Amino acid sequence: MMLLEFFLSKKTVFSHHPISLKRCAVLYCVVLAFISTAHASVDDALSFSYEAALPYAKQYAFRKDAWGGDLGVKERKAVMAQLFKGNDYWFIMASDVKNAKISVHLYDTSGKLAESEAWQRTHDKKHYVSAGSHIIPEKTGTYFAIVEVLKSSEERTSWALVYGYKDVKERDVKGSK
Repeated sequence: MMLLEFFLSKKTVFSHHPISLKRCAVLYCVVLAFISTAHASVDDALSFSYEAALPYAKQYAFRKDAWGGDLGVKERKAVMAQLFKGNDYWFIMASDVKNAKISVHLYDTSGKLAESEAWQRTHDKKHYVSAGSHIIPEKTGTYFAIVEVLKSSEERTSWALVYGYKDVKERDVKGSK
């Protein structure tokens, strides 16, 4: 009760500086809105990554594991993944920045390009871009997905990366060689 009386009394800082309290409240709202917007961009990129993966969804099991963030133009990020011989993988990256150009490529631990196929797409009607990289690892081990923003109208471009896998049947491996 005494604490409430203290804050309601005219001797408190709040009663002498009502404008500073209003400024703090406005600043708090602005910061909260900025954080929400930044978070929403990565969420949008993640949603678009899963959408870009839809053509593969019937054959591949897409994991809930995902990576995301924001990058500047020509900035790269390495995402490490443990891949297993006997599986077939697609890594799909997307961004919600219209007209951006992004890429994802897969490398082994020696730095050798290990992917068998890669693509980049622009989805004009949905206002997002995506890129994909395919790999059937020759051996179980650590691989690196290198994600990059090649071009963007934004200073920082939000992105997200998802991956899916399926078992490779013995005849599929023999047929692809």
